[in-house]
Amino acid sequence: MHTPQRPNGDIFNRMISGAAYMPDAECAAQTKRIHAATVLAEEHYARGEQAQAMHVYREHLGHLGEHSHIRPGARFDYGVNTYIGDGSFFNFGCVFLDVCPIRIGSTVLVGNNVQFLTPTHPLNPVDRAAYWEGGEPITVEDNVWIGGGAIILGGVTIGKNSVIGAGTVVTKDVPENSLVVGNPGRVVRTLDENERPAYPHTYSAEALEEARAFYADRNR
Repeated sequence: MHTPQRPNGDIFNRMISGAAYMPDAECAAQTKRIHAATVLAEEHYARGEQAQAMHVYREHLGHLGEHSHIRPGARFDYGVNTYIGDGSFFNFGCVFLDVCPIRIGSTVLVGNNVQFLTPTHPLNPVDRAAYWEGGEPITVEDNVWIGGGAIILGGVTIGKNSVIGAGTVVTKDVPENSLVVGNPGRVVRTLDENERPAYPHTYSAEALEEARAFYADRNR
């Protein structure tokens, strides 16, 4: 497994721990590296070289698992603090402000323009003007679906198998198997293993059985 080049100075380590810090030259250099990598990945993508684009991300993110895919328009603060499991998918324009670690599990589906925002700033205007910053990590467990335009704030863990509705602002931890909507996000109910989405013509048991048979025939 490739280990990306990552800063190891006192300020960078202080930042990822969540302590108050002021960004230094080492932080700025890492930001430039991930921005250059993002441009290179998108050049590959524009030429239809999707595998090469994902290879660039694997060279520069903390981790990008097998069969995971990031579509164009993604933006990272540092990149090396973003960790993604296997088989996850990110639609256009996702934002990863990873001053603290962003850990996303396997088979996570993320809609377009979803934002993962770990940074914090002081409420006191004097401290804010002095450029003090902080952060809190984000964890998204396996098999989560996050709808387009959702915002995930720092300090949040989203439990496995949960669904976050489009446009939801997640401000606190989400239990496993939860359906969350709204601003601020609220749990509206618990999902179970027999749950069917609101598209019965597509995802009913009968429809899925037909789809499985269709692909079984194709693969013979």
